[in-house]
Amino acid sequence: MSHKQKVTSNNRPLRQSLKEYARGITGGLLFSFPLLYTMEVWWAGFTASPQQLLLLVAVTYLLLLGYNRFAGMRPDVSWRSVMVDSVEEMGIGLLLSFAVLLMLNQIEFGQMSTDELMGKVIIEAMAVSIGVSVGTAQLGANEGDTDADQLTEQRQKEQAEREHKDSLYRSRLGSAVLALCGAILVGGNVAPTEEVIQIALDSTAGNILTMALVSLTLSAVILYFSDIKGKATENTTGQLYNFIFDTCISYLVGLMAAAFMLWFFGKFTGVSFWVGFSQSITLGVLTSLGASAGRLLIK
Repeated sequence: MSHKQKVTSNNRPLRQSLKEYARGITGGLLFSFPLLYTMEVWWAGFTASPQQLLLLVAVTYLLLLGYNRFAGMRPDVSWRSVMVDSVEEMGIGLLLSFAVLLMLNQIEFGQMSTDELMGKVIIEAMAVSIGVSVGTAQLGANEGDTDADQLTEQRQKEQAEREHKDSLYRSRLGSAVLALCGAILVGGNVAPTEEVIQIALDSTAGNILTMALVSLTLSAVILYFSDIKGKATENTTGQLYNFIFDTCISYLVGLMAAAFMLWFFGKFTGVSFWVGFSQSITLGVLTSLGASAGRLLIK
């Protein structure tokens, strides 16, 4: 997807490409995570015929073509680039869907037929790929062609603005409040469902540990790479402590929001500590994503 935006010479094309992938992954998860947690969608993958799956893939590809051509990219981008981007987004959607379903213990090799496995992954991937396309286009800053002097001047202005607005937006308390808002917005529509407790009951200690590590990794990736609504994240060079602190705060706030919502909806009643803890980690994948990405969207 790195060809979507022009990269000037000596402008770190690898880093810019990583940022774009991070935005795509963030969007894919942010906009489709509820479906990845929905039992009815899992069953649809089991019952769908090959013809229905092919039709779904074709319709999704046409939607991606239309979105990338008229909303996601500049008007001067060729149709060939649009087609390549759409295929790439579907590929990312397939990989993300497979990885998340595997993490949630909804893919069991040896106990699940190939048709069921493919159906479940394909149906989930189509929604995720649309999220990838939207995330890449809408969660990013508009990166134009700028020379070194302009970049230096822009950084100085941004630094002055950050210092001016520090007490309002960048304070630790303010960041925590925004993170909590994002966590509740993203996780609130999944917390009342039965899927959370089912995933928690079916998960092994290894699955729970993987979910926690994935949550931390997503928070770190979003905070470090993603440029959202024109607000680039701070350069972490020389600010490793702040970066680690912000990542930990996002994850802890996400976990707190998950535990509170599960308690509010009565999901802790009559269950052991381990089941309650597993539910919090399971829902925490969503809420930590909302805490890191959602607070940037709110800002």
